[in-house]
Amino acid sequence: MLKVTADTNILVSGLVFRHGKPAQLLRMALAGEINLTVSQAILGEMAEVLARKFGTSQEEVAEATVIVKEAARTVTPRVELNVIKEDPPDNRVLECAVSAGADYIVSGDKDLLRLKQYDAIQIKSVGEFLEIARHARGV
Repeated sequence: MLKVTADTNILVSGLVFRHGKPAQLLRMALAGEINLTVSQAILGEMAEVLARKFGTSQEEVAEATVIVKEAARTVTPRVELNVIKEDPPDNRVLECAVSAGADYIVSGDKDLLRLKQYDAIQIKSVGEFLEIARHARGV
């Protein structure tokens, strides 16, 4: 099973826009088709973005957090990285992926996507990842 760490923008988009590709990734995780991982830092940023950018109520943020926790395994990063100097919070995604032993980081963030790979972890857009997952399932 593919091990995936999704960044905050993918999680937020998947929760807010129910018919897009990020929502498809969340549905795959909820169905047990991929092994999705997040960290407390990613969940915290997700909650903050939902409230700030989308005016999501505290109750709705709590519901969204429950959905993501059902879809993903929460890991505690065992490393501290400073790879992306332009946007230090992006390093939390790398830390989660490294600690989880992820195969992929799925992101819409230009700084992460520019890396293309970190150690053995491939960094893909959600569209690229869904195509990889489709081939892995033989569809």
